[in-house]
This record gives sequence, structure tokens and C-alpha cells, in this order.
Amino acid sequence: MKKKLLIALLLTSMLISISCSKKDDITVQEDKVTGNDAVTVQGETAVVDEITVVDETTVVDEIKVADEKTDNTNIILPKPDTNYVTEAMQGRANVGEGNLSRLAAVMRKAQNGEEITVGVIGGSITQGSSTSNIENSYAYRTYEWWVQAFPNTKINYINAGIGATNSYLGVHRVDKDLLSQKPDVVVVEFSVNDSANEFFKETYEDLIRKILSAENNPAVILLYTTMEDGTSAQAQHLHVGFKYEIPRISYRDAVLQEIKDGTFTWKDISPDNIHPNDKGHAIIGELMWNFLNSVREKLDSIQDEVKPLDVEPIFRETYKEATILDNETIDPIQIGSFEKSSVYDRFKNNWTTKTGEESIIFKTDAMNIGIMYYKTTDGKSGQFDVYVDGDYKATLDANFSGGWGNYAETVEIYRSKEKQSHTIEIKRSENSTGDEFSILGLLIS
Repeated sequence: MKKKLLIALLLTSMLISISCSKKDDITVQEDKVTGNDAVTVQGETAVVDEITVVDETTVVDEIKVADEKTDNTNIILPKPDTNYVTEAMQGRANVGEGNLSRLAAVMRKAQNGEEITVGVIGGSITQGSSTSNIENSYAYRTYEWWVQAFPNTKINYINAGIGATNSYLGVHRVDKDLLSQKPDVVVVEFSVNDSANEFFKETYEDLIRKILSAENNPAVILLYTTMEDGTSAQAQHLHVGFKYEIPRISYRDAVLQEIKDGTFTWKDISPDNIHPNDKGHAIIGELMWNFLNSVREKLDSIQDEVKPLDVEPIFRETYKEATILDNETIDPIQIGSFEKSSVYDRFKNNWTTKTGEESIIFKTDAMNIGIMYYKTTDGKSGQFDVYVDGDYKATLDANFSGGWGNYAETVEIYRSKEKQSHTIEIKRSENSTGDEFSILGLLIS
């Protein structure tokens, strides 16, 4: 009767478990198995020098390979269905490879047939605005790379892109919208929604720190997009990416030089001054596919040790505990003329007033306080003042008449270095042009 051997083969830093039968060219002698011929394991070939049997069940603990070889012929390197990106474009787009150990770990997990989850978070570009079909978006195309690269693995997809949102809101919502589903790899895109200043550099850093600090140690890829005139927070975001050694891909650098050289025009890749069309998204998709293929090709040479985040912050982790409070998580101490509502499907559980006759007052513990409110195009929304502990802080203008559409606006109205109890009052301004106002949530950190 043939003796069964369960072999754990450590080959090019990758653990592969297989089961095979004893063959004539492998000899079992007491506690050792030796053989000189090649053994093929899942398409990889190694010459067996010595196999040590751990116990009488012949479970093998180690294989010492005499002539280590790797056969990459079975690795799938997906090819996109478009061909817009040149070698020069890809070279400009690869602004920083960073530390690839987390990304390599996800690829090895998928290669072993273990279920993984691909996540994206960003603004309207990530959401897929201006595409003819959501499957043409760069986000879905990035997910498709994983599906095609690992056809025998279940790949889940989370798109946490929300139009007209920035990393300030992102750091408050990432736990609920994304990290709660334990993504293995996350693409972050906020460079056209963030302004190029220190405030957004800080919120962006804390967003990245939140993702990197997640219990399952997800991989992160940073994507930098652009407006037609080159406006982008890429410079600030690059500093953060460099600090944390995260892979960085720049659509901005890839396309602006091509436009300058006359290869194509901005109108060829966008219907407005911001959002990529199908071709623009396809270019981003190709940039992502080419980068991921390059990592897959050299997977065996990338260290497999994934370490928890151990990098000192640039700032002071102001938003480490950032969260959103809505009408399910906080009750106002005075609701006034406001009522519970649900006016926006992306952020439900709100408070709305139709008359603005009486103020609404909250009490909460916080170091920093922001307000998320609903800007509307119908001309009915007005201007409302915000007071913290009785002191005037800001006027919020919810009137977006003639604008491109309704959206969630966010403003930080109070900032400190110590967590304390505060009252927050919101009431109609004396000269408000409208009576309606909807509070989508309180941004607390």
C-alpha cells in the first residue's frame, strides 16, 4: 500500500501545502525521506534533497531544496481591454513603489485560494461619476484585476466613494463605510476633493493611519487624480505616502504631460474640468493593472513579513477616534423646530427644519467638532449660525441654487487639544434667505 505524505514545501518564501503518494524515487527510512529526482508541486518544480518526518503520521515539516527553481508560467497577468497607456505614461505614474509587503501578502492569500476583499474610498471619481457604466470606472476595473488574476478565489468588492466628499469626512466615515467589512487592500483617492493645505494633509494622514492600523493589516494604494488645470492635493498626499512607504500612482502625472505634448486633449478624457470619462477611467485602470502585474511578477522576491503600523505621525492624530453622530447615536437636549428625517441616502438619520423657528441644541464630549449639512438647489434652504458653548463659530449656507446638485457639505467649526463637554446650538441666521435646513450629522473627534 502506498504511504501518504503531507508535504509543506517552503519554496521561494512561499508556503504551499500539498498531498502526494510515496513514489519509487523517494525512500522512507525511519525518520527521513530522501530522493534525488524532481518533485512537481502545483506547477512548481524542486529537487528534493531531504525531507524530515515530524512523527509517525509522516507529516513533513521541512523540505530542503537542493536546486531551488520557480516556474512562473502558470501565473496569470491580466491584460486590460484597452491600450491607452504607454511605457512613458506608466513611468511617470509610478511616483512611489513603497513597501510592497502588505500588497504581496494579499496576493499570496488570493493565490492560496483564500477569500479577499478589495475596497476603494474617495469622492465622485471613485464613485464612478461620468462613466457610461459603473463597470467602466477605475474602481471596478481595479477589482476586476484581482478577479482575473485569481480566478479560483472569491473576491469581494466595496466601493465607499461618495461624490463631493473629502478626506475630512472620509476619516470620520471610514470605519463604518469601509473598515467594518475588513478589506484586504484599499485604494484611496481624494486628491481633487482635498485642498492643498495643512488641514487636509492632516485629515488625509489620519485617514491613512486608520486604514493601516486596522486589525487585519490591509494593504493601501494611493491614487492621485487632477483637475484640468492641474489643481490637485497630490504634493501634500505624496508626502504622506512617502512617510508611510505606501505605493503611489499618479493619473495626474500620466496624463497632463500627454496633453502638453498633444497626444490627446483634456476633452478626450473628461466631459468637464474634473471627472474622467470612460477613456479617463480606462487609463487609470491600465495604470493600476500594470502596477499590480509588476508586483505579481516579482512576488517571490518580496518579503512576506507584514508588520503592524509603527510610524510616528506627521501631526498629532487629531482624528484618531473620528466618528459621525446622527439621530440614532445622539439625542439633542433641545430639538426645537427640527424633526428626525432621512433626506440623503448616503447619510441617513438626519434632523430637518422646514421653518427654522427654533434652534436645535446638542451636548457631547469632543476635542474637535464639525457639522455635516445638506446643500440643496431648490432655493428653500437657508443660512444657519452655529454656536459652541454660547460662542458664535460659523454660518452654514445650505443654499446651492443653480448648482450641479444636492450634496453633503462639511465644516469643522471647533478645534482644541483637549476633550471636553460642549453644547452645540444651530439656529437660523437673522437674514437667512430660506427657512429649511438639514443636519446630516455631527463630526466628532
